[in-house]
Amino acid sequence: MKIRELISEKAHGIFQARRALHRIPEKSFEEEKTSGFLARALEDLGLDVMTRVGRTGVVGTLVGRSPGPTVMIRADMDALPIQEETGLPYSSEHPGMMHACGHDANMAMVLGAAMVLSSMREDLRGSVKFVFQPAEEIASGAVEMIRQGVLENPKVDYALGAHLWPGIPEGSVGMRPGPLMAAMDRFDIEIIGRGGHGAMPHLCVDALDVGVQLVNALQRIVSRQMNPIDPAVVTVGTFQAGSAFNIIAERALLSGTTRTFRRDVWEGWEERIRGIVEGVCSSMGAGYKLSYTRGCPPLANDPGVTERLSKIAAKVVGDSRVVKPDPTMTGEDMAWYLERVPGCYFFLGVGKEGSAALHNSRFQFEEYVLLLGVEVFCRAVLDLTQSEA
Repeated sequence: MKIRELISEKAHGIFQARRALHRIPEKSFEEEKTSGFLARALEDLGLDVMTRVGRTGVVGTLVGRSPGPTVMIRADMDALPIQEETGLPYSSEHPGMMHACGHDANMAMVLGAAMVLSSMREDLRGSVKFVFQPAEEIASGAVEMIRQGVLENPKVDYALGAHLWPGIPEGSVGMRPGPLMAAMDRFDIEIIGRGGHGAMPHLCVDALDVGVQLVNALQRIVSRQMNPIDPAVVTVGTFQAGSAFNIIAERALLSGTTRTFRRDVWEGWEERIRGIVEGVCSSMGAGYKLSYTRGCPPLANDPGVTERLSKIAAKVVGDSRVVKPDPTMTGEDMAWYLERVPGCYFFLGVGKEGSAALHNSRFQFEEYVLLLGVEVFCRAVLDLTQSEA
Protein backbone atom coordinates (compact mmCIF):
# COMPACT_ATOMS: atom_id res chain seq x y z
CA MET A 1 0.00 0.00 0.00
CA LYS A 2 2.94 2.34 0.52
CA ILE A 3 3.55 2.51 -3.25
CA ARG A 4 -0.10 3.17 -4.03
CA GLU A 5 -0.32 5.90 -1.39
CA LEU A 6 2.79 7.58 -2.76
CA ILE A 7 1.43 7.40 -6.31
CA SER A 8 -1.80 9.00 -5.13
CA GLU A 9 0.21 11.80 -3.52
CA LYS A 10 2.24 12.32 -6.72
CA ALA A 11 -0.69 11.95 -9.15
CA HIS A 12 -1.23 15.68 -9.69
CA GLY A 13 2.44 16.21 -10.42
CA ILE A 14 2.47 13.27 -12.86
CA PHE A 15 -0.52 14.65 -14.75
CA GLN A 16 0.94 18.15 -14.81
CA ALA A 17 4.24 16.83 -16.16
CA ARG A 18 2.45 14.95 -18.92
CA ARG A 19 0.52 18.06 -19.93
CA ALA A 20 3.62 20.23 -19.91
CA LEU A 21 5.44 17.71 -22.12
CA HIS A 22 2.42 17.42 -24.41
CA ARG A 23 2.61 21.15 -25.11
CA ILE A 24 6.21 21.02 -26.39
CA PRO A 25 6.46 18.16 -28.93
CA GLU A 26 9.77 18.10 -30.78
CA LYS A 27 11.37 16.26 -33.70
CA SER A 28 13.80 13.38 -33.34
CA PHE A 29 17.18 14.55 -32.02
CA GLU A 30 15.74 18.05 -31.53
CA GLU A 31 14.15 17.42 -28.12
CA GLU A 32 15.83 20.40 -26.46
CA LYS A 33 12.89 21.82 -24.47
CA THR A 34 11.80 18.31 -23.56
CA SER A 35 15.19 17.21 -22.28
CA GLY A 36 15.60 20.47 -20.37
CA PHE A 37 12.25 19.96 -18.62
CA LEU A 38 13.13 16.37 -17.70
CA ALA A 39 16.64 17.18 -16.49
CA ARG A 40 15.31 19.87 -14.15
CA ALA A 41 12.61 17.55 -12.81
CA LEU A 42 15.13 14.77 -12.10
CA GLU A 43 17.55 17.18 -10.43
CA ASP A 44 14.72 18.43 -8.20
CA LEU A 45 14.28 14.81 -7.04
CA GLY A 46 17.92 14.64 -5.99
CA LEU A 47 19.01 12.22 -8.70
CA ASP A 48 22.41 12.11 -10.40
CA VAL A 49 21.55 13.55 -13.83
CA MET A 50 23.41 13.27 -17.13
CA THR A 51 22.35 15.20 -20.23
CA ARG A 52 23.39 15.04 -23.89
CA VAL A 53 23.51 11.25 -23.76
CA GLY A 54 22.81 10.13 -27.32
CA ARG A 55 22.74 13.79 -28.41
CA THR A 56 19.59 14.91 -26.55
CA GLY A 57 18.96 12.05 -24.13
CA VAL A 58 18.69 12.41 -20.36
CA VAL A 59 19.56 9.84 -17.67
CA GLY A 60 18.72 10.16 -13.99
CA THR A 61 20.25 7.61 -11.60
CA LEU A 62 18.83 6.77 -8.18
CA VAL A 63 21.16 4.87 -5.83
CA GLY A 64 19.52 2.84 -3.08
CA ARG A 65 20.57 2.25 0.53
CA SER A 66 22.60 -0.88 -0.25
CA PRO A 67 24.26 -2.61 -3.22
CA GLY A 68 22.12 -4.60 -5.63
CA PRO A 69 21.04 -4.92 -9.26
CA THR A 70 20.50 -1.94 -11.54
CA VAL A 71 17.14 -1.60 -13.29
CA MET A 72 16.73 0.70 -16.28
CA ILE A 73 13.31 2.21 -17.04
CA ARG A 74 13.21 3.80 -20.47
CA ALA A 75 10.88 6.31 -22.12
CA ASP A 76 11.04 7.84 -25.60
CA MET A 77 10.88 11.62 -26.07
CA ASP A 78 10.29 12.54 -29.72
CA ALA A 79 7.03 13.56 -31.37
CA LEU A 80 5.51 13.35 -34.85
CA PRO A 81 5.02 15.88 -37.68
CA ILE A 82 1.24 15.95 -37.23
CA GLN A 83 -1.03 18.95 -36.67
CA GLU A 84 -2.94 18.25 -33.46
CA GLU A 85 -6.75 18.21 -33.62
CA THR A 86 -7.68 17.01 -30.13
CA GLY A 87 -8.93 20.37 -28.85
CA LEU A 88 -7.28 19.72 -25.49
CA PRO A 89 -6.56 22.82 -23.38
CA TYR A 90 -2.91 21.74 -23.26
CA SER A 91 -2.59 21.04 -26.99
CA SER A 92 0.70 21.35 -28.83
CA GLU A 93 2.21 24.82 -28.91
CA HIS A 94 4.44 23.80 -31.83
CA PRO A 95 2.56 24.03 -35.15
CA GLY A 96 2.71 20.85 -37.17
CA MET A 97 4.09 18.75 -34.29
CA MET A 98 2.19 16.50 -31.88
CA HIS A 99 2.72 13.77 -29.33
CA ALA A 100 0.41 11.53 -31.34
CA CYS A 101 2.19 8.32 -30.30
CA GLY A 102 1.89 8.85 -26.56
CA HIS A 103 5.55 9.55 -25.86
CA ASP A 104 4.41 12.33 -23.50
CA ALA A 105 2.66 9.61 -21.51
CA ASN A 106 5.67 7.31 -21.61
CA MET A 107 7.86 10.10 -20.22
CA ALA A 108 5.31 10.97 -17.53
CA MET A 109 5.16 7.36 -16.36
CA VAL A 110 8.93 7.06 -16.05
CA LEU A 111 9.17 10.46 -14.37
CA GLY A 112 6.34 9.39 -12.07
CA ALA A 113 8.27 6.26 -11.13
CA ALA A 114 11.25 8.48 -10.34
CA MET A 115 9.06 10.64 -8.10
CA VAL A 116 7.81 7.62 -6.16
CA LEU A 117 11.02 5.61 -5.93
CA SER A 118 13.10 8.62 -4.90
CA SER A 119 10.75 8.87 -1.92
CA MET A 120 11.54 5.24 -1.11
CA ARG A 121 15.31 5.49 -1.40
CA GLU A 122 15.84 3.96 2.05
CA ASP A 123 13.81 0.90 1.05
CA LEU A 124 15.69 0.38 -2.21
CA ARG A 125 18.55 -1.98 -2.94
CA GLY A 126 20.68 -1.39 -6.01
CA SER A 127 20.09 1.43 -8.46
CA VAL A 128 17.50 2.65 -10.94
CA LYS A 129 18.34 4.42 -14.19
CA PHE A 130 15.53 6.57 -15.54
CA VAL A 131 16.37 6.86 -19.24
CA PHE A 132 14.72 9.38 -21.55
CA GLN A 133 15.69 8.52 -25.10
CA PRO A 134 15.51 10.65 -28.25
CA ALA A 135 14.61 9.63 -31.78
CA GLU A 136 12.56 6.48 -31.32
CA GLU A 137 10.37 7.44 -34.28
CA ILE A 138 13.36 7.13 -36.61
CA ALA A 139 14.76 4.10 -34.74
CA SER A 140 18.07 5.84 -34.02
CA GLY A 141 18.08 7.02 -30.41
CA ALA A 142 18.66 3.72 -28.62
CA VAL A 143 21.81 2.96 -30.62
CA GLU A 144 23.18 6.44 -29.87
CA MET A 145 22.58 6.07 -26.14
CA ILE A 146 24.12 2.60 -26.03
CA ARG A 147 27.20 3.91 -27.85
CA GLN A 148 27.56 6.54 -25.16
CA GLY A 149 27.42 3.98 -22.35
CA VAL A 150 23.85 4.16 -21.05
CA LEU A 151 24.01 0.46 -20.11
CA GLU A 152 27.20 0.94 -18.07
CA ASN A 153 28.34 2.78 -14.90
CA PRO A 154 26.48 1.22 -13.21
CA LYS A 155 25.97 -1.79 -15.45
CA VAL A 156 22.28 -2.36 -16.21
CA ASP A 157 20.94 -5.77 -15.15
CA TYR A 158 17.30 -5.38 -16.26
CA ALA A 159 15.57 -3.10 -18.78
CA LEU A 160 11.90 -2.10 -18.65
CA GLY A 161 9.69 0.01 -20.89
CA ALA A 162 6.04 0.60 -21.71
CA HIS A 163 3.85 2.12 -24.40
CA LEU A 164 0.22 3.19 -24.50
CA TRP A 165 -1.73 0.79 -26.72
CA PRO A 166 -5.21 1.42 -28.17
CA GLY A 167 -5.33 -2.21 -29.32
CA ILE A 168 -6.13 -3.53 -25.82
CA PRO A 169 -8.86 -2.36 -23.41
CA GLU A 170 -8.39 0.75 -21.33
CA GLY A 171 -6.86 -0.03 -17.96
CA SER A 172 -5.40 -3.38 -19.00
CA VAL A 173 -1.74 -4.38 -19.22
CA GLY A 174 -0.48 -6.42 -22.17
CA MET A 175 2.74 -8.40 -22.30
CA ARG A 176 4.08 -11.59 -23.80
CA PRO A 177 7.38 -13.47 -23.68
CA GLY A 178 9.51 -13.62 -26.81
CA PRO A 179 8.82 -11.55 -29.93
CA LEU A 180 6.34 -8.75 -29.39
CA MET A 181 7.30 -6.19 -32.06
CA ALA A 182 8.93 -6.58 -35.45
CA ALA A 183 12.30 -5.72 -36.89
CA MET A 184 11.97 -2.57 -38.96
CA ASP A 185 14.11 -1.33 -41.87
CA ARG A 186 13.72 1.27 -44.63
CA PHE A 187 14.69 1.24 -48.28
CA ASP A 188 14.90 4.06 -50.84
CA ILE A 189 15.23 3.32 -54.56
CA GLU A 190 15.98 5.64 -57.46
CA ILE A 191 15.30 4.15 -60.89
CA ILE A 192 17.28 5.76 -63.70
CA GLY A 193 15.71 5.41 -67.12
CA ARG A 194 15.79 7.40 -70.37
CA GLY A 195 13.01 9.92 -70.85
CA GLY A 196 11.33 11.02 -74.03
CA HIS A 197 8.09 11.65 -75.88
CA GLY A 198 5.09 9.65 -74.76
CA ALA A 199 4.39 8.75 -78.38
CA MET A 200 7.83 7.17 -78.87
CA PRO A 201 8.29 4.59 -76.09
CA HIS A 202 10.67 2.52 -78.25
CA LEU A 203 13.27 5.27 -77.90
CA CYS A 204 13.01 5.41 -74.11
CA VAL A 205 13.47 3.44 -70.89
CA ASP A 206 10.33 4.16 -68.91
CA ALA A 207 11.34 4.55 -65.26
CA LEU A 208 7.69 4.59 -64.21
CA ASP A 209 7.04 1.24 -65.88
CA VAL A 210 10.19 -0.20 -64.29
CA GLY A 211 8.91 1.02 -60.92
CA VAL A 212 5.54 -0.69 -61.44
CA GLN A 213 7.27 -3.98 -62.22
CA LEU A 214 9.56 -3.51 -59.23
CA VAL A 215 6.68 -2.95 -56.81
CA ASN A 216 5.06 -6.16 -58.00
CA ALA A 217 8.33 -8.09 -57.74
CA LEU A 218 8.99 -6.84 -54.22
CA GLN A 219 5.59 -8.04 -53.08
CA ARG A 220 6.48 -11.54 -54.22
CA ILE A 221 9.32 -11.76 -51.68
CA VAL A 222 6.77 -12.54 -49.00
CA SER A 223 4.42 -14.66 -51.11
CA ARG A 224 7.09 -16.75 -52.83
CA GLN A 225 10.37 -16.55 -50.90
CA MET A 226 9.25 -16.67 -47.27
CA ASN A 227 8.00 -19.57 -45.19
CA PRO A 228 4.24 -18.89 -45.03
CA ILE A 229 4.09 -19.68 -41.31
CA ASP A 230 6.55 -16.84 -40.54
CA PRO A 231 4.92 -13.39 -40.80
CA ALA A 232 6.76 -10.87 -42.94
CA VAL A 233 5.90 -7.59 -44.66
CA VAL A 234 7.35 -5.62 -47.56
CA THR A 235 5.55 -2.32 -48.09
CA VAL A 236 6.26 0.27 -50.77
CA GLY A 237 4.95 3.45 -49.22
CA THR A 238 5.88 6.10 -51.78
CA PHE A 239 6.20 6.09 -55.57
CA GLN A 240 7.00 9.31 -57.44
CA ALA A 241 7.53 9.47 -61.19
CA GLY A 242 6.64 11.57 -64.20
CA SER A 243 6.03 15.24 -64.85
CA ALA A 244 3.42 15.38 -67.64
CA PHE A 245 0.85 13.16 -69.38
CA ASN A 246 2.87 12.92 -72.58
CA ILE A 247 6.40 12.52 -71.20
CA ILE A 248 7.97 9.16 -70.42
CA ALA A 249 9.54 9.40 -66.99
CA GLU A 250 13.32 9.41 -66.78
CA ARG A 251 13.41 8.99 -62.98
CA ALA A 252 11.29 7.19 -60.43
CA LEU A 253 11.66 7.29 -56.66
CA LEU A 254 10.31 4.60 -54.35
CA SER A 255 10.59 4.12 -50.60
CA GLY A 256 9.33 1.43 -48.32
CA THR A 257 9.82 -0.74 -45.27
CA THR A 258 10.41 -4.37 -44.32
CA ARG A 259 9.16 -6.15 -41.20
CA THR A 260 9.77 -9.56 -39.63
CA PHE A 261 9.92 -11.26 -36.23
CA ARG A 262 12.89 -13.45 -37.20
CA ARG A 263 16.40 -12.13 -36.79
CA ASP A 264 17.83 -14.30 -39.60
CA VAL A 265 15.22 -12.91 -42.00
CA TRP A 266 15.96 -9.37 -40.79
CA GLU A 267 19.66 -9.83 -41.47
CA GLY A 268 18.93 -11.04 -45.03
CA TRP A 269 16.46 -8.36 -46.14
CA GLU A 270 18.98 -6.07 -47.82
CA GLU A 271 20.42 -8.84 -49.98
CA ARG A 272 16.93 -9.94 -51.07
CA ILE A 273 15.83 -6.39 -51.91
CA ARG A 274 19.04 -5.61 -53.78
CA GLY A 275 18.79 -8.80 -55.84
CA ILE A 276 15.27 -7.99 -57.01
CA VAL A 277 16.05 -4.34 -57.78
CA GLU A 278 19.11 -5.38 -59.76
CA GLY A 279 17.21 -8.07 -61.66
CA VAL A 280 14.21 -5.95 -62.62
CA CYS A 281 16.21 -2.88 -63.60
CA SER A 282 18.76 -4.89 -65.55
CA SER A 283 16.09 -6.79 -67.48
CA MET A 284 14.40 -3.52 -68.49
CA GLY A 285 17.54 -1.54 -69.32
CA ALA A 286 17.39 0.83 -66.36
CA GLY A 287 19.96 1.84 -63.79
CA TYR A 288 19.28 2.24 -60.10
CA LYS A 289 20.52 3.53 -56.75
CA LEU A 290 19.48 1.67 -53.61
CA SER A 291 19.84 2.99 -50.07
CA TYR A 292 18.99 0.40 -47.42
CA THR A 293 18.77 1.70 -43.83
CA ARG A 294 18.81 -0.75 -40.96
CA GLY A 295 16.30 0.25 -38.30
CA CYS A 296 16.05 -2.09 -35.34
CA PRO A 297 15.91 -5.83 -34.66
CA PRO A 298 12.83 -7.70 -33.44
CA LEU A 299 11.81 -6.75 -29.92
CA ALA A 300 11.84 -9.90 -27.79
CA ASN A 301 10.94 -9.99 -24.10
CA ASP A 302 12.87 -12.17 -21.67
CA PRO A 303 10.51 -15.01 -20.58
CA GLY A 304 11.61 -14.96 -16.94
CA VAL A 305 11.31 -11.20 -16.49
CA THR A 306 8.00 -11.16 -18.36
CA GLU A 307 6.55 -13.84 -16.07
CA ARG A 308 7.54 -11.80 -13.03
CA LEU A 309 6.03 -8.63 -14.49
CA SER A 310 2.83 -10.46 -15.37
CA LYS A 311 2.34 -11.36 -11.71
CA ILE A 312 3.16 -7.81 -10.67
CA ALA A 313 0.70 -6.35 -13.18
CA ALA A 314 -2.01 -8.66 -11.85
CA LYS A 315 -1.57 -7.05 -8.41
CA VAL A 316 -2.06 -3.64 -10.01
CA VAL A 317 -4.97 -4.19 -12.41
CA GLY A 318 -6.28 -7.68 -11.52
CA ASP A 319 -5.73 -11.06 -13.16
CA SER A 320 -8.46 -10.59 -15.77
CA ARG A 321 -6.93 -7.35 -17.05
CA VAL A 322 -3.48 -8.77 -17.74
CA VAL A 323 -3.68 -9.83 -21.38
CA LYS A 324 -1.37 -11.45 -23.92
CA PRO A 325 -1.57 -9.23 -27.02
CA ASP A 326 -0.84 -10.49 -30.50
CA PRO A 327 2.62 -9.58 -31.77
CA THR A 328 2.58 -6.43 -33.87
CA MET A 329 4.49 -5.57 -37.02
CA THR A 330 5.23 -2.11 -35.68
CA GLY A 331 8.87 -1.53 -34.74
CA GLU A 332 10.42 -0.21 -31.54
CA ASP A 333 14.09 0.50 -30.90
CA MET A 334 13.74 -0.60 -27.27
CA ALA A 335 14.73 -3.85 -28.99
CA TRP A 336 18.40 -2.79 -28.95
CA TYR A 337 18.43 -2.68 -25.14
CA LEU A 338 16.59 -6.00 -24.82
CA GLU A 339 19.16 -7.65 -27.08
CA ARG A 340 21.82 -6.82 -24.49
CA VAL A 341 19.92 -6.92 -21.19
CA PRO A 342 17.05 -9.17 -20.01
CA GLY A 343 13.87 -7.22 -19.61
CA CYS A 344 10.28 -6.61 -20.64
CA TYR A 345 8.43 -4.08 -22.77
CA PHE A 346 4.70 -4.00 -22.09
CA PHE A 347 1.58 -2.30 -23.39
CA LEU A 348 -0.75 -0.17 -21.28
CA GLY A 349 -4.26 -0.33 -22.64
CA VAL A 350 -6.07 2.86 -23.65
CA GLY A 351 -8.53 1.31 -26.09
CA LYS A 352 -12.24 2.09 -25.89
CA GLU A 353 -15.08 2.72 -28.33
CA GLY A 354 -14.32 5.67 -30.57
CA SER A 355 -10.71 6.06 -29.49
CA ALA A 356 -8.27 7.24 -32.14
CA ALA A 357 -5.30 5.19 -33.27
CA LEU A 358 -1.68 5.99 -32.58
CA HIS A 359 -0.15 8.48 -35.05
CA ASN A 360 -3.57 10.11 -35.44
CA SER A 361 -4.16 13.85 -35.03
CA ARG A 362 -6.99 13.13 -32.54
CA PHE A 363 -5.16 10.60 -30.38
CA GLN A 364 -5.78 11.10 -26.66
CA PHE A 365 -6.40 8.96 -23.58
CA GLU A 366 -7.67 8.97 -20.00
CA GLU A 367 -4.81 10.12 -17.78
CA TYR A 368 -5.58 7.78 -14.88
CA VAL A 369 -3.93 4.95 -16.83
CA LEU A 370 -0.57 6.66 -16.25
CA LEU A 371 -0.84 5.81 -12.57
CA LEU A 372 -1.23 2.12 -13.43
CA GLY A 373 1.95 2.25 -15.48
CA VAL A 374 3.81 4.02 -12.68
CA GLU A 375 2.73 1.36 -10.20
CA VAL A 376 3.81 -1.51 -12.45
CA PHE A 377 7.23 0.14 -12.90
CA CYS A 378 7.70 0.76 -9.17
CA ARG A 379 6.64 -2.72 -8.09
CA ALA A 380 8.81 -4.24 -10.82
CA VAL A 381 11.87 -2.35 -9.60
CA LEU A 382 11.34 -3.51 -6.03
CA ASP A 383 10.79 -7.09 -7.18
CA LEU A 384 13.82 -7.22 -9.50
CA THR A 385 16.10 -5.67 -6.89
CA GLN A 386 14.48 -7.63 -4.06
CA SER A 387 13.86 -4.42 -2.14
CA GLU A 388 11.31 -3.90 0.60
CA ALA A 389 7.75 -3.23 -0.55
